[in-house]
Amino acid sequence: MNITIIGAGMAGLTTGIALKKFGHQVSIYEQTEKILPVGAAISLWSNGVKCLNYLGLTDQVAQLGGKMDHLAYVDGLTGDVMTQFNLYPLIEEVGQRPYPVSRAELQNMLMDEFGREDIHLAKKMIGLEDQGDDVKIHFADGTEITTDLLVGADGTHSITRAYVLGEQVERRYAGYVNWNGLVEISESLAPADQWTTFVGEGKRASLMPVAGNRFYFFFDVPLELGLENDRTQYKKLLKQYFDGWCPQVQTLIDAIDEQRTNRVEIHDIEPFADFYKGRVVIVGDAAHSTTPDIGQGGCQAMEDAIYLARALQINTLGIQDALRRYQNKRNERTAEMVLRARKRCDVTHMKDESITREWYEDLRKEQGPHIMKGIISNIVGNPLD
Repeated sequence: MNITIIGAGMAGLTTGIALKKFGHQVSIYEQTEKILPVGAAISLWSNGVKCLNYLGLTDQVAQLGGKMDHLAYVDGLTGDVMTQFNLYPLIEEVGQRPYPVSRAELQNMLMDEFGREDIHLAKKMIGLEDQGDDVKIHFADGTEITTDLLVGADGTHSITRAYVLGEQVERRYAGYVNWNGLVEISESLAPADQWTTFVGEGKRASLMPVAGNRFYFFFDVPLELGLENDRTQYKKLLKQYFDGWCPQVQTLIDAIDEQRTNRVEIHDIEPFADFYKGRVVIVGDAAHSTTPDIGQGGCQAMEDAIYLARALQINTLGIQDALRRYQNKRNERTAEMVLRARKRCDVTHMKDESITREWYEDLRKEQGPHIMKGIISNIVGNPLD
């Protein structure tokens, strides 16, 4: 089958690789002239890694992944360790190590695997027509193509989603701003093999190891929407937001490169049930845009890729039947992930002060099993269990 994917992000590339594995002719069309990663890194939990393993990328993703053996929460103001534990019981339970990875390196690896010759840049889709037997796609440069199946992997502002739903749904601001980037690993910040999160006042400063002796860092601060975004002021603002916090957090702020730091106002979209219409289907953020609070955005996109490719391969009653089966497998699970992330977001960022302070107290009593149980509940139920 001739399949066209709109969008060359994680969802589009992984879906393209999966569909090619099953023998389809696949092309990706991307609106930007140069593919740049959105964010510095991504936490690939075990379900996402399993999807890449299934696609034959076991060694490649392992080379990109950081060695994350432990997890710790630290009181951001005092520097006291609230809880610290080994992640091996989680790894043993689910059968795969998680990997924090650089987004740029992951995206480059996926582009190489898919085949860069089949990625067409500077091709912005502006319209589409489902003609029954095929779909006609209109691009901003005046060109048109037809395809047997259109896969919308065009992100949170998806045009394809608007076609599937018959309307452009509104994004919901989650209430906080995230700064993220990469810094060199240093024991003055945190142990090199540990995911360390400093918490307090409804804010977070977090460090995760990725390959190349680097930490992926992020800061979360509850703020109003639409504040000025001046890259040259990032350190100054973070010093203000984290005033009085422990030396490790101050050292981290001093270490960041403002020119290579990303700032994102975090949004999600209310879950919905319809993932396809005719010969048009959506995957990734186009189908289930979520906050990053449980680290499942990219992983769920990869699950979409596996489910969609397999649905088209193993069901023989036609495209509509296969797309319906894909939709009905994915919409319930992804909706649950969006709402779990939203709930975690509200607790972490002090939407209700009493609930967040209770969470801080619970962290001081935590030995590991409760947190790992929550992470495992996100991982299980994936297409490769």
